[in-house]
Amino acid sequence: MGMGRDIYVVTGPGQGHLRPCMHLCNLLNKRNYHTTLVLSSTLSSVIPPTFAQNPLTTIAQIAPSSRPLPGCDLLSQQAAEDLRAHLSNRCGVPDLPLPICAIIDFQLGWTGQVFRKFSVPVIGLFTFGASAAAMEWGAWKVQANDVKPGETRLVPGLPEEMAITYWDLKRKELGPPGGMGRIPGGGSPPGPGDKPPWVSEIEWGQTGMPTWGVGQLLPEKYWQSSYSLIGDPQEVIKWLDTKPRGSVLYVAFGSEVRPSVDEYKQLADALEDWSRPFTWVVQHDKDHRPDPGLQKRVGNRGLIIYGWAPQLMILSHESTGGFLSHCGWNSTMEAVGRGVPVLAWPIRGDQYYNAKLVVNYLKVGYRVADDLSEMVKRDDIVKGLERLMGDEEMRDRMVGMKSIFDNATPEAAFDSFSAFVNQKLKPA
Repeated sequence: MGMGRDIYVVTGPGQGHLRPCMHLCNLLNKRNYHTTLVLSSTLSSVIPPTFAQNPLTTIAQIAPSSRPLPGCDLLSQQAAEDLRAHLSNRCGVPDLPLPICAIIDFQLGWTGQVFRKFSVPVIGLFTFGASAAAMEWGAWKVQANDVKPGETRLVPGLPEEMAITYWDLKRKELGPPGGMGRIPGGGSPPGPGDKPPWVSEIEWGQTGMPTWGVGQLLPEKYWQSSYSLIGDPQEVIKWLDTKPRGSVLYVAFGSEVRPSVDEYKQLADALEDWSRPFTWVVQHDKDHRPDPGLQKRVGNRGLIIYGWAPQLMILSHESTGGFLSHCGWNSTMEAVGRGVPVLAWPIRGDQYYNAKLVVNYLKVGYRVADDLSEMVKRDDIVKGLERLMGDEEMRDRMVGMKSIFDNATPEAAFDSFSAFVNQKLKPA
């Protein structure tokens, strides 16, 4: 059987994984590849209609999958059965060529075994940044979990600014499944110095494996002029238009994580007592909501948005001067690419290393507190906000970082990927 133009893309759990996988599909579609996005049925409701209606894209839903646990046979779970059934049905279509390959998010690395049984080549995908992957690997290799106060442990191959310190180990314990900081589907990210869960997926071929930097996997509208993004929704833009240039703090923690309930109260108090304008995005969670009277008390100085917010549009507006963020990779890229300094409040996993990249190496942000294993308090937040919004040198550095992003696209990486597909994966 020959090879067609079909590529499977398997996304991990959560919108932080889904969105870059959708953008990857779009980029492949632009090169006339047909893509099949494999995703958990729990994510189907957040797929935009424009993506689902693309004739070059197919969506294959499988049952929610568990993360690897001792004694757990992932290939016996319903998600594996669903994927096997899908591929079996596909193979039953007469004269339908084999897919070129399956590009698999590392969090669903077990699906590679299913694809290989159907003779489909497998390529791994990191939806988070190369820096965080290198730090997870390096922290494990240097056994960073026993770093002492005052000690600095260099990670071979990485800049001195990314050396592991005692404060990198100070992280909150994650709550019960479904609680703050947990990954949907069970399990939790590795701690600093732990073996990363994706290592087994690459250990067999650490030498000679081709690698592509396909980032930044951002929505197509990101690459448009900042000014062309300023449109709907009108209420947010009208409010931003009333504020001086660089004066507004944007506060958002993404769709999957958030500070503790007590820390939310500390944040609300800090924003109320602070003197500068802010807009705060609050997710649909009854336990993580500010006092209903906060909006009235701050008046036009603040704008609280419940649910979805046009983040890229807000970061692109000239009045936005700072971003209080969990440092998810998508948010980090958008902030740096739009030239907005960051007050980093990481909560789990790669967010800590993204924060370290922003604060220590790029020097375009601050941490909200040194010891993130303790509750972040009002005074920590106010102090961090004042440093962030008052640092003119940091703003100048951000201008330089933005110019780098303005000239960066994933085109070259995809050219090399296409060459690999054409030359290496074709049967002899």
